[in-house]
Amino acid sequence: MSILEVQNFTKSFGNTPVLKGIDFSMEKGETLAIIGSSGSGKTTLLRCLNFLETPDTGKMYVGGDLLFDAEDKSHTSDEAIRKKRLHFGLVFQNFNLFPQYTVFENLCLAPKLLAKEKPEFKKNKKLLLEEIEQNASDLLLQVGLSEKADSYPCQLSGGQQQRVAIARALALSPDILCFDEPTSALDPELTVEVLNVLRSLAKKNLTMVVVTHEMAFASEVADRVLFMDEGVVAFDGTSQVAFGQDCPCPRLRSFLGSIAK
Repeated sequence: MSILEVQNFTKSFGNTPVLKGIDFSMEKGETLAIIGSSGSGKTTLLRCLNFLETPDTGKMYVGGDLLFDAEDKSHTSDEAIRKKRLHFGLVFQNFNLFPQYTVFENLCLAPKLLAKEKPEFKKNKKLLLEEIEQNASDLLLQVGLSEKADSYPCQLSGGQQQRVAIARALALSPDILCFDEPTSALDPELTVEVLNVLRSLAKKNLTMVVVTHEMAFASEVADRVLFMDEGVVAFDGTSQVAFGQDCPCPRLRSFLGSIAK
């Protein structure tokens, strides 16, 4: 059974269609790289997956359960959407850390707020908070930033901030971790450290959707590649086929050729 299945996602902004019928699925533990030219719909698709945009048509299943149906308006309350978002973790291009909180507090904030909503919170408050804080410490160790726990975002490099953002997304244990061009705001040296974290996550068989312009990373780490062109999926296949000499998609070959020049 697929961990994620998207059926016929369409999305227009005014009279401008951006997504024109997107269909794809992915298995648990897969890394899916979404590539394509600017304006092809990559980020809009990612925002639809995370309920930051609402598709005009289509359905989405996570773990076999129907999570979204454009024709069903009965589950569109803020509370319902917030719960659905918990299936996904999203790492933005520009980090989006809370500047007034330390690194450690950034990781603990959302899990603590969710814990307070649990019926057993008052009875097990101390244990639940200890578990959240231990998980935050473990995640900082995982991304190589234990020594920055008490630092504020403004005291970190861009690469360090992005690694904190990755750890924060992991803190809620999402089914699917999504990245929107996670290295686009970084210089080459800092890009390497973030990509290394993504490589380590892929080795742990986390399910990841990565919108990226890093073709070397997509070729090396992604299990599958989704190539978007003018709002449609022009290619969906393994990274070996996507970046191979015998790729059957002329538009993808042209896109990769233009990047290589």
